[in-house]
Formats: sequence, structure tokens, C-alpha cells
Amino acid sequence: MPMNTLSTFEELSNLPGPIALAIGMFDGVHLGHREVIRGALDYAAEHHGTAVVLTFDPHPLQVLRPEVAPRLLCSTRHKLRLLASLGVEHTLLYPFNRATAKMSALEFVESLVLVCRPLGLVSVGRSWSFGSGREGNIHKLAELGQQFGFEVHGVPDVHAEGGIVSSTRVREAVRAADFVKAKILLGRNYTVLGKIEKGKQPSRQPGFPTANILVENEELPPNGVYAVSVQTSSLAQSSLKWVVNLDLPSTFEIGAADCALPALPFNFGGDLNISEMEVAFVKRINQG
Repeated sequence: MPMNTLSTFEELSNLPGPIALAIGMFDGVHLGHREVIRGALDYAAEHHGTAVVLTFDPHPLQVLRPEVAPRLLCSTRHKLRLLASLGVEHTLLYPFNRATAKMSALEFVESLVLVCRPLGLVSVGRSWSFGSGREGNIHKLAELGQQFGFEVHGVPDVHAEGGIVSSTRVREAVRAADFVKAKILLGRNYTVLGKIEKGKQPSRQPGFPTANILVENEELPPNGVYAVSVQTSSLAQSSLKWVVNLDLPSTFEIGAADCALPALPFNFGGDLNISEMEVAFVKRINQG
């Protein structure tokens, strides 16, 4: 079933209740995020309701403190694909702006309670905060749950590789080209998604064909040559093993969310007619 993507709280009123919300940024959709989402999916299945992932676009720090905003592990489009692969059928992609940031914790919850028919569950990580000035936490959410009659599922930290699973640790692993660790933290291979650059579809060069892909991810490994696995619905095979040479300029910086990233050249064999690729980094062959 195609993903149903909502953009306003009001649209939740069109979904059959009880509504089970999994709320968070979910950058990377790692193991911890999966537990939060599983809480909503399980509740909806048990109570014959509807599970909805509520996430934000752009990242709140890109609005409030852009100078310290993290490089994203996946674009919004990529995130929606990853959520769909977990069985999520409804996602509320809520715009985060200055007005959103000014909402109190009570206003945020009241807005959801008013439109859900009814709100049955809110699933979040126990360290999640919300509302103006991050005034809300899991304890405040539990109080509001008692007040408005919904359950709260606070997911404990998930541990792996000697620490708490977090998007920050995944980014560190990617920057170190430690794809084994990244895979453990994510519960999947670290992948990048992008469209084939217009006018530069796969074409044969001396010895091998190449393709340039405009990568949507902001967090990328260091320069070097990598063994990768490529997936695309246009291929007869679900996955092919290729090689990628990542060579970003030393002055490369991530700017706005819609910043065009440099194209990645992919060396592969065969004739392809494709428009986009999802590329999983497997191993660093040599440094750039």
C-alpha cells in the first residue's frame, strides 16, 4: 500500500481511531526509532485503530539553531521510504517553523487530542522533549495522557555496540567509514538515495559505464573508494555489487536543506535504464 503522507493535524480526523502516534525526528530510522514505531503499530493492530508516524520537516535545529544543526542521515523522501519498509502506512510530516516552536507542551497535545477520533496512544523515546523551550518530557506527557485519556508508551534507550543507539553515533560511524557498526546501530545497511543527474544517465566510458547520482543525504563517508550494493526497482536483480569513488572537495559544506550535493560517479557493468538509485556502503577499499 502506498504511503499516505499528511501535512496537518486536522487530516488525522479522517483516519479511523483509536489513533496511535509514534512521534520523533527519526533521522536514519535506527533501532531505537524502530522500537518507538513498533509501539504504535502494535497498539493499532491490537485495538483495530490506525498507526501514524508524526515527524517534522525540517529538523527543528535547522530553524532554531542552524549553525549546530546536524547533517541528516536521510532526506525526507528517503525517510518516508524507510518508514514504509517497516509497515508504516500513514505519516504526518508536520512543518516545523517559528510558530511550531512557540507551541507549549499543552497546546501541542491539545491540538492532537482535538482532531484524533480518539487519540489512543503516544509512543516516544523516554528522552524525547517537546513544546516551547523543550518544557515537555515523558513525565509531562504521562500527566497529559491521564488528563486527556490516552496511553503513553515511553521506549527505554536501546543499547548496542557499547552504548545507546542514537543518530549521533550512526553519524560518527559513517564519518569513520565503519559500516559494520553503522549497520548494527541502524538494523540495516547505511544507504544513500539519489536521482540520476539529468543528462547524465548511465553511459559507457572506456572500459566501463558510469552514472552520476545526486545524493540527497547530508551525512556522507570520507573521500575514498568503496564497495557498495545498489538497489533499484528498475533492475532485474534486487541488488548489484558495484564500486563508488567518492571525491568531495575539501571546501564542501552543507547549506540549506535543498542544497544540491555533488554527484557521485558509479562504475558498473551492464546497460541500465534507471532514474534513481539507493546505494548501500559495504566496505572502504582505499582512502581518497
